[in-house]
Amino acid sequence: MDFLFNINVDFYIAAYLIGGIPFGLLLAKKFAGVDVKSAGSGSIGATNVLRVVKETNPALAKKLGIATLVLDALKGVAVLSAAYFMGLDESVLWAVAVLAVLGHCFSPYLGFEGGKGIATGMGVMMFMLPVETTIALIVWLVMAKTVRISSVSSLTGVLALLISSFIIHPNMAHAPVVFIVAILFYKHIPNIIRVIKGEEKRVI
Repeated sequence: MDFLFNINVDFYIAAYLIGGIPFGLLLAKKFAGVDVKSAGSGSIGATNVLRVVKETNPALAKKLGIATLVLDALKGVAVLSAAYFMGLDESVLWAVAVLAVLGHCFSPYLGFEGGKGIATGMGVMMFMLPVETTIALIVWLVMAKTVRISSVSSLTGVLALLISSFIIHPNMAHAPVVFIVAILFYKHIPNIIRVIKGEEKRVI
């Protein structure tokens, strides 16, 4: 059990456990009395919180959607910030980033199910790769305004981040970035299938 007293391991565990907190589920149950896992797409993310709560309380839906987005983004950043100020190595920071995303997507509190990981992924990436993430957010915003399909906008932004990371930082180890992007795409497989079939809903 000595490994539990290793500061790196402590941060890895914290990243996964904090990343796994299902803020969307908790907020929707607490303030709207709905279970987002049993409605809409079944996701615990901001988009589904907005979609499900909007059916009964449009005014509250936007507030809960924004709160979910912010909290999901910050939970990975919180652990990364603590690890950074503790002076941990960059490789440890990347591991923390990956584990925070894994925690959200495969939450230990939800039977290892979870959200799509976009907000948490963008949060940790903004910390680790701020320029690339800014590019990704611009691409996401343009796609959101034009295509108006949440999954398409998100995944296009994720791809922009990945491609720009290779251009801006050609000599860095890209494995963590590729891994996080792969997780996000994996969690969006149902959305990708619906897009191909022309069944994916637009954001109104």
